[in-house]
Amino acid sequence: MTEMSESQTPAKPKGHSLLLKWSWRELWQGQLWPVAVALTLIIACVFALASLVVRVEKIMIDQGRSMIAADLVLRSANPVPDSVLDSARALEMTTTEQTRFGTMAFSDQAMQLVSVKAVSSAFPLRGELVLKGSQQTQHEVKPGELWLSERLFALLAVKPGDPVAIGNAELTVAGTIVSEPELSFNPFSQMPGVLIHQSDLAATEAIQPGSRVRYRAYFNGDEAQLKQLQAQVSLTPDQRWISETSQGRTGDMIERVQQYLSLTLILVILMATATLVLTCMHYTASRTETVAMMKSLGARKGFLWRWLARQLGLLFAMAAVAGFSLGMLLEWLLRLPLTDVLPQPLPDTGAMPWLASLLVAVLVSVPGIGIALWRLLDAPALAVMQKQAMGATSNVRYLLILVPVAALLLWVGDNPLMWLTLAGLAGLLVVLAGLGLLIVRGLRRRNWGPAMTLALSRIGRSPLATGAQLAALTSSLMLLAVIWLLRTDLLQDWQQTLPPDAPNVFALNISPTQQQPYVDALDDYGLIRSDSYPIVRGRLVTINGVNPRAEGQASDAAGDDQQEGDESLRRELNFTWRDTLPVHNTLVAGEWQNTPGGVSVESEVAQRLGIKIGDTLGFNVNSQPFTATVTSLREVEWRNMRPNFYFIFTPDVMADLPATWLVSFRVAADQSEIVNQLGRDYPTVTLLDLRTMATRIQAILQQVSLSLSVLALLGVCSGLLLVLTLLRLSLSQRQQEIKLYRTLGASRRRIRATIWSEYGLMAVLAGGIAVVGAEALVAALIKWGFELPVSLHPGLWLVLPVLSVLLILLIISSMMKQLLRPLGK
Repeated sequence: MTEMSESQTPAKPKGHSLLLKWSWRELWQGQLWPVAVALTLIIACVFALASLVVRVEKIMIDQGRSMIAADLVLRSANPVPDSVLDSARALEMTTTEQTRFGTMAFSDQAMQLVSVKAVSSAFPLRGELVLKGSQQTQHEVKPGELWLSERLFALLAVKPGDPVAIGNAELTVAGTIVSEPELSFNPFSQMPGVLIHQSDLAATEAIQPGSRVRYRAYFNGDEAQLKQLQAQVSLTPDQRWISETSQGRTGDMIERVQQYLSLTLILVILMATATLVLTCMHYTASRTETVAMMKSLGARKGFLWRWLARQLGLLFAMAAVAGFSLGMLLEWLLRLPLTDVLPQPLPDTGAMPWLASLLVAVLVSVPGIGIALWRLLDAPALAVMQKQAMGATSNVRYLLILVPVAALLLWVGDNPLMWLTLAGLAGLLVVLAGLGLLIVRGLRRRNWGPAMTLALSRIGRSPLATGAQLAALTSSLMLLAVIWLLRTDLLQDWQQTLPPDAPNVFALNISPTQQQPYVDALDDYGLIRSDSYPIVRGRLVTINGVNPRAEGQASDAAGDDQQEGDESLRRELNFTWRDTLPVHNTLVAGEWQNTPGGVSVESEVAQRLGIKIGDTLGFNVNSQPFTATVTSLREVEWRNMRPNFYFIFTPDVMADLPATWLVSFRVAADQSEIVNQLGRDYPTVTLLDLRTMATRIQAILQQVSLSLSVLALLGVCSGLLLVLTLLRLSLSQRQQEIKLYRTLGASRRRIRATIWSEYGLMAVLAGGIAVVGAEALVAALIKWGFELPVSLHPGLWLVLPVLSVLLILLIISSMMKQLLRPLGK
């Protein structure tokens, strides 16, 4: 017994070696290579896209945080409590503080109202502060220094080294503020800025009881520290957290970029998953006879599982190596167009793309491969002689779908955009597949030529397989269209937000006697300008006789809201009046100022406060109460850097109130002298120069545009590759059927015409249905996901069907010779 055992021992490794060789041969000579290609594409696309997503997100977050000078900012109307700063230091976070207030600056020859920022030497924690002195450039404010914005030198008639009094403190002008990370978007509350050191604040004695002062605390730390700090601090009504996603134009842009990146990633995964499922179905169909024969020769399921497990192991290893190699190449190619706008060195991607691509491949493979192989192993030995004799299979295998679904639930969480996309896709695929089959059924009732009749007959005989192929082709075309259209709509919205001719300088506090001469001066310089607007500051106090602020405070006391009513109720607003609708506003309800005593209200504030056409609003300006009737609602784009208002009155309501005037205009980079000359000619007019801000936003827009274009191109390319794979698999499945047609005497010409008819019809149907689905899905995402205006895309109605037909033409042409090869070969 011992000798026999010893003699048999070497046989086991030899058997394993033979099984391994068989598995390797099966992988290359069998039908598993399409599955390997699909997995390689999944890993490569997810790796490349995830890598670029990580880099772009980090860059966008860094840009956004540079705009607020820290990772997180706490804004407060009162001094920031020491307990907040102590909590941050306990979490080992970096902190600094800032105090802002308005006061007068006095030189020996002039005086000017200025906005003072008192900062420490550690400011800013993010971004770059550039200060240009008489001899050198520095990046921090030191005690005893006074730094002025450029136009203050002309307004105060000073130069570096001259003394300037800020409150009761006399400081020496150190130089010019070239650029600073914090830039405000509110043109109505701006004064020329100065920087002083925090240690000099007390000496100014400018902050007195009742002074309007704003305090900020800045924090740097990792994401966990930031979230923990926010959880530990209970905000008072006058406090607010500021992050990169809450900063108006840039915050909105960053948030939408992140949504688009995540959406593109999930759409690419869905396209790859559909391909993987179909390739596995094809493998199952091609290997049913092999498994049945092995069972007829006595093979058990355990042996078959080991046989398949070795193949899958080799398959995953090959797909991982090829996928990572292709993914790194793709990611490098994707970064080439962004070389000029991406910062150097690039942010590190970390391990996330590597783990994510492998995890996605495994998760989609569990049901995609597992269900098909489970069915394959249930094939009875009788299937050797009769393919239809598959027998009953357990429906338990469909529970494997829960694996990626559970992972998706954890990933998507409460993201409404993702759920909207997935629900929309599920509903659309069912509707569109049914629509395609109905169209085919309708076509079969009409008389066609022999080739089309045979093609329609073939489609009608296997509606399930045809529906699957049509759904796969349609969904792939639809998803790549969605990726490109979303990118187009987002970029169009941002370009409209900040067009190339957007104003970059605001002139405020223009007296009524200066208003016309000032506008004439702008026209003489040939500058592009807005209309001029009279400005009066006041408050909304009643809506139909009810104080909305009191209602908001009652709601706060009930615990419904931590803030003191709506923002429009907590501060003075800028009112204006005019006869005509501003060209950059859109009327959404009512009629424009057709009756005296009227007011037009911005639509969003009207919605928040429950204001409707015909309501009577009460206002207070300089302790003078008055009322106006709501005659219209306007849609306002607050991000376009143009003068915009919550309330615009008819001239009769406010014509007797004292007002100053506002006008905005655009100055080119080489026209700085015009701004300086305007400052000298009209010294009482406040000039707000936003050129630095506009340049920075335009740079971010350029970076975002290129990033989204490259990401969309990757999504489209991956979709096209997957469509090509699907079509090749579908045609390869027809090879046996074509051989049967040839045996029964069908000519090569008739078979060629039948193939062209069948797949040409499928291409036209898929392209047309994909257009309908893409328009519907994009409209839903744009309206409810990104909250942008919906528009149709007429070019898509031509491009997508033509693209579908061209893909069919390309694939069929490349495979026709193989499909029609002589029967003896």
